[in-house]
Amino acid sequence: MSYFISLVIGLSVGLLYGALDFRSPAPPAIALIGLLGMLAGEKLWPMGRQLVAGWVS
Repeated sequence: MSYFISLVIGLSVGLLYGALDFRSPAPPAIALIGLLGMLAGEKLWPMGRQLVAGWVS
């Protein structure tokens, strides 16, 4: 369900940008790479915490 909500919100923002004739602040490829970095950071953070906790204890 969260994927669907995310898609709907993204489409809504895209339609709003188009209706206002507003350019996206980042080219699509750069924006997608930024999102990939956010996803990787979200996944790496818990792994890093576990690794550090293993070293400390």
